Amino acid sequence: MTIMNDETREFVAMHRNEDVRELALKAKRVEGLDLPLALDQIAGWQIARKKLPQWASCEGIVYPPHISMEQCSSQFTAQYKSEIAQTLLAPAATVRARVSDSAESVMQTAKSAFQLSDSPESDTQEMKMGAWMSDSPESDTLVARSSMVDLTGGFGVDFSYLARGFSQATYVERQRHLCDLAEHNMAALGLDQARIVCGDGVEYLRQMGPVDFIYLDPARRDEHGSRTYAIEDCTPNVLELRDLLLAKSQYTLVKLSPMLDWRKAVADFDGTVREVHIVATGNECKELLLVLGQQVHEEPSAPRVFCVNDNQRIDYDSAAYTQGLRIGGKPLPEAKNYLYEPNASIMKAGCFDLVEERFGVTQVGPSSHLFVSATPVADFPGRGFAIEAIGGMNKKDIKRLLNGTKQANIAVRNFPLTAPQLRKKLKLADGGPVYLFGTTMQGCDHVLLRTSKI
Repeated sequence: MTIMNDETREFVAMHRNEDVRELALKAKRVEGLDLPLALDQIAGWQIARKKLPQWASCEGIVYPPHISMEQCSSQFTAQYKSEIAQTLLAPAATVRARVSDSAESVMQTAKSAFQLSDSPESDTQEMKMGAWMSDSPESDTLVARSSMVDLTGGFGVDFSYLARGFSQATYVERQRHLCDLAEHNMAALGLDQARIVCGDGVEYLRQMGPVDFIYLDPARRDEHGSRTYAIEDCTPNVLELRDLLLAKSQYTLVKLSPMLDWRKAVADFDGTVREVHIVATGNECKELLLVLGQQVHEEPSAPRVFCVNDNQRIDYDSAAYTQGLRIGGKPLPEAKNYLYEPNASIMKAGCFDLVEERFGVTQVGPSSHLFVSATPVADFPGRGFAIEAIGGMNKKDIKRLLNGTKQANIAVRNFPLTAPQLRKKLKLADGGPVYLFGTTMQGCDHVLLRTSKI
């Protein structure tokens, strides 16, 4: 399959570090050159260089139009999904059979693992069985690895990282041009186990046999192109597919909008959510991921919540903690020497009592979501600041706090003024080493905290 001819490929290689808009104006029309495609490739590679560096380093990758590149997963979030899948399946990732058993016995063991007789692709799967069987570190065993299906393939970034952990990986997508891209790109990435299916994901789900893992990223735009957030407004509606997903897979990973209330999303799935993953990078929430699985006990158990912001990660049992401040509140320490601001994933999770307990800090007040401590806290999941002064909003306190300061970084939490309003009131320019926080302390006092970043 040829997606890009030699003339276009050479043009891309020669100009990929240049400004795309200028190229569009000044590029000479050369026979055989597909300029719109070339410009898409240059723009795509420039985005991938930062967002998907591993893809950018692969010379054979062909990129989609700009909007698909903007909307696709980053390398960090895609790798994290792969980590989730491998962790979930680790205890049962292999099916072992002794080499001394007959070849037919080994094949039957593997067939049973993949439910080949019920799968729509069973004819081709049996022919490829050898590709799924590989030597194990143990000399007397063979390993049949697990299978996955991505029902909403898209550009294929998530699929490419998830597929690396499986010996059988199927990509399903309705749009033919995306399937063509995926077929080309998966081969360029060396993912020989990838199988590309052009078709409707829901129809494929209904007819396919059971697999170990399913991934869905429902489209969050309606027929008019407007952005949607509610699960039932996305395509496909995963709530309607819940029982079918549970019947067809050991685990299903669903990617949802980070705008959603994760507690309501868990309630909507009615006891079938095993894990909640709130994924942020650069302190910006990017994804809400839910792991669906069969109930182990008669009574539905609360899911485990994982808060991730780059290399800052904590997890906890959601049944053990509530949102906000404990009843009665934890009294503030006399010495308020350090201020801590949780990262975006913690803020989204709302596990503020967990943060108090695990890191020995105290919330400055209900709904303020800032924490103070007398001593420095190692590995706090967020930003830390040394408190230099605390004061009220009266002129005397403000003068003492500012002490001639002409610029500062300003943030507010649970405060009557917005950050721009507070900046205007204090007549401060932006930036510099001073960080000012406006917030409400226990007792409902509005205060300013002058700090410096740790």
